[in-house]
Amino acid sequence: MAEENWKLKICCMGAGYVGGPTMAIIASKCPQIRVCCVDLSQKQVDGWNSDSLPIYEPGLQEVVESCRGKNLFFSTDIAGEIQRADMVFISVNTPTKTQGIGAGRAANIKNCELCARTIAEVSTSDKIVVEKSTVPVRTAQAITRVLSCNDKGLNFPVLSNPEFLAEGTAVSDLNDPDRVLIGGQQNEAGLKAAATLVSVYEHWIPKERILTTNLWSSELSKLVANAFLAQRVSSINSISALCEATGADVSEISKAVGMDDRIGKRFLQSSIGFGGSCFQKDILNLVYLCETYGLDECAQYWNQVIALNDYQKKRFTEKMVAKMFNTVTGKKIAILGYAFKADTGDVRETPSMFVVRDLLQEGAKIHVFDPKVEREEMWSEMNYTCGINKDNTPNLESSVVTSQDPYDACAGSHAIAVLTEWKEFKSYDYEKIYKSMAKPAFIFDGRNLLDHKALREIGFEVHAIGKPDPLSFSDL
Repeated sequence: MAEENWKLKICCMGAGYVGGPTMAIIASKCPQIRVCCVDLSQKQVDGWNSDSLPIYEPGLQEVVESCRGKNLFFSTDIAGEIQRADMVFISVNTPTKTQGIGAGRAANIKNCELCARTIAEVSTSDKIVVEKSTVPVRTAQAITRVLSCNDKGLNFPVLSNPEFLAEGTAVSDLNDPDRVLIGGQQNEAGLKAAATLVSVYEHWIPKERILTTNLWSSELSKLVANAFLAQRVSSINSISALCEATGADVSEISKAVGMDDRIGKRFLQSSIGFGGSCFQKDILNLVYLCETYGLDECAQYWNQVIALNDYQKKRFTEKMVAKMFNTVTGKKIAILGYAFKADTGDVRETPSMFVVRDLLQEGAKIHVFDPKVEREEMWSEMNYTCGINKDNTPNLESSVVTSQDPYDACAGSHAIAVLTEWKEFKSYDYEKIYKSMAKPAFIFDGRNLLDHKALREIGFEVHAIGKPDPLSFSDL
């Protein structure tokens, strides 16, 4: 289609977990809009232009293939695509700072600022600039200042449009979102820019689900949404510890509590803890914001959500060691699941990594099976987050084996730890697995995924999150 015939031209800076799927859905729903995702990484762009996308999401490959080369494009020509666009999304990583002021809590918005500087430098016409990245409140003020320093007299109204998709269900979340949030300056330029973005989403989303707010409410809403979800996970996980001590069943408690309409049943499934790129980063960001504004009690409250999550992961490993006669040294342990959740290959902040780290320190021989995680990604995140690599950890490669087959991973093992809720784990032949294992054969279910009664009848000693241990209670 000729340039002048496109209804709107969109450029997205960043072809990652948010930018790629979001732009694919916009392109699929809006055939009259030209969409291009740009990225510095040629490897990332090549992946999006291939039959094997750089990220795994159910249904995403089909969406991309339906419009790629028609109105959806992926490119490393950042300057050219910005110049061509009417609207530029900023969808880049905002990691937690590792050094300097606010290290360990504050978000590093360097990448967002660099995007703004690039837009100001290469643009030859006015653009609407959309924050898609999760950022601290008032980041738009910094982006606006950078953009306004251009020497060409160009105008760049800035919008906030945070993404609320969940990995593993990104396609369905984007196709049918609970809400779309658009924040803008409450002036003529800001309201006009917001209306333009609203018109994009109106192609498939009912208008009553598209919320418009001021910039600062939109930016803060994303942090608060993730903080509330993580808070629920930590809340039920705190109760899981109490259940194990008293003989109560956390699943029964979750059901009873969740039937109260005021509370609801979502995010009340106890587990080894939350992971992923968002929850911990966004809560730490919220903690730092509270501290910055002198709200120390608020900061302490939200920091406890992180502390409880760390406790849950540590508690799980400690229980494994305790139940296995207080030593796992030299014992083979099978890890089923390394991704932070099912239906994704994402390993960022995955709880599995911390369990593997702690078992490694105890001298265990670890065999990992995950249907979507690559060994290279596993080691990259382990090095980045835990500082563990083959240069500083002797025999690391031989101590942590990645298996291509779950039965090979389990054969000869003393214990199995289920750490990701992949549905396929429920359908395995556990009688076959039991026969192949050292005895006594342990299963530690960190997701309450399996049929514990059936496993015990086979002969397994089963321990699960928030579940009473029949060996410890005679009155169940």
